[in-house]
Amino acid sequence: GKFTPHGASTIGASFMVKKLSIDGARVTMQIWDTAGQERFRSMAPMYYRGAAAAVLVVDVTNPDSFGKVRSWVDELKKNASEDIIMVIACNKCDLVGERAVKQEEVAEYARSIGAGCFETSAATNKGIDELFMR
Repeated sequence: GKFTPHGASTIGASFMVKKLSIDGARVTMQIWDTAGQERFRSMAPMYYRGAAAAVLVVDVTNPDSFGKVRSWVDELKKNASEDIIMVIACNKCDLVGERAVKQEEVAEYARSIGAGCFETSAATNKGIDELFMR
């Protein structure tokens, strides 16, 4: 997908495909972007059931989003596959002056749950490919 400044939040879920080359093999990822808002939470299980991986996004300019990611991790541990791969994206890392969530805090939490942690920016594309190559 492409970043659109001031774009609307996901409503329900959106679907996209990302094709990668990993160790010479072509891999096609089917990605469901589910809405993080509480009113759509009841729909989430139909998207993560059977998922091989989950990317949980922290908006580093919004401290509440880190708490919501912790809640989603609890949800995944209860209801998703036992061997699901979890990765936390610290998004909006380009907004240095607006940062309200410390990367070290998220990285420490990610380590404690066995997840990867990446600094990302949808606006500049920083860290996006690295996140998916993990």
